[in-house]
Amino acid sequence: MKMLLKNAMFFMDYGFKKCDIAIENGNIINIGPTVLSEGFEIIYDLENLYIFPGLIDVHTHLREPGFLYKETIETGSMAAARGGYTSICAMPNLNPTPDSLENLAPELESIRNTAKINVYPYGTITKNEEGKELSDLEKLADKVVAFSDDGKGVQEEEMMLEAMKRVKKLGKIIAAHCEDNSLLEGGYIHKGEYAKLHNHKGICSESEWRPIKRDIELVRKTMCKYHVCHISTKESVELIRQAKKEGLPVTCETAPHYLVLDDMCLKEEGRFKMNPPIRSKEDKKALIEGLKDGTIDMIATDHAPHSKEEKSKGLEKSLMGVVGLEVSFPVLYTNLVKTGIITLEKLIELMNTNPRKIFGIGTEIKVGQKADISIFDLNKKYNIDSNTFLSKGKSTPFDGEEVFGECKMTIVGGKVVYNGGITNV
Repeated sequence: MKMLLKNAMFFMDYGFKKCDIAIENGNIINIGPTVLSEGFEIIYDLENLYIFPGLIDVHTHLREPGFLYKETIETGSMAAARGGYTSICAMPNLNPTPDSLENLAPELESIRNTAKINVYPYGTITKNEEGKELSDLEKLADKVVAFSDDGKGVQEEEMMLEAMKRVKKLGKIIAAHCEDNSLLEGGYIHKGEYAKLHNHKGICSESEWRPIKRDIELVRKTMCKYHVCHISTKESVELIRQAKKEGLPVTCETAPHYLVLDDMCLKEEGRFKMNPPIRSKEDKKALIEGLKDGTIDMIATDHAPHSKEEKSKGLEKSLMGVVGLEVSFPVLYTNLVKTGIITLEKLIELMNTNPRKIFGIGTEIKVGQKADISIFDLNKKYNIDSNTFLSKGKSTPFDGEEVFGECKMTIVGGKVVYNGGITNV
């Protein structure tokens, strides 16, 4: 089937141009100021809309297998499509955990049968994410995008060192959840001003940055590609900044809630509880500086759905995790781009270019490339309503917020997987 996208502003060569894009058999076959419409079965007039290379999220929790009441690969990938994502990576804190080919098989089958977009699974670093024995890294390597014990973190230095040595030989990435369990002390929000004012137990910043400092030393020894998940503290930013100046193969991500909110924005609701927690104003400022100077490579959602009951128990007793696939782009566009903090081009770099280059997934908008495309109305103003989410999870700190930027269509491999109201002319 031949499809023509006409009259849109689209991202190309680090800038925006008005052109037509022709798609056939899933690939982009022509890009030009005016592509003749004869012979096209589907034509979409995208005047006043923006075309982006499909957004990429390297950190999502799709909960399948094991926790289908929270989310499934089908519902999570549908939510991603609605948010403009065409490629996402699925974290491995599942049941069974993907620590062997046998345990990975159910997830791969569900991806093949039900995923609406490109879904790439992680393998675990250690068996059952218990930190006691390494997973079947060599057998898993060509089936997974990277290795992570997300949700727990590798506590023992010797275990992480051995993992890095083996993963380095495989040419893969370790994506580290950095959390020192010995420093948590029963905390559940940031150990800062809000916790003091409201008598909550806090999680100290050192519980995040100390494991990063440890692991950077191990990267010096092994030169393994090392990616730090969901950084939230100013110390983490500085450690990674210095590692990059050394030329070490270290990259990192943060998430929208750490860039937009601080701990004084918290409310006594489960939708404000995630791990790591929302930190201080100083931490938020450091993260934004890290975006600007290139220390932070990408923004991931850490989409982590739970049931309504699990998130209805306030800050202390609700489970940690919020959803983000359907709101991340508009939240970031509204709070970072429209305010002049970063450019739209920079946002696309953080949500497509850098994750694509570092993790080797996703595509560009170029002739010959697979047509993975998201289309946005950047002028659309609306209030986020979690009741409309396609994800099973509804818990977001941005519920009710006024934002700009609505995804109108998502195309994966030349196939429309989400349509928010664009009609064939």
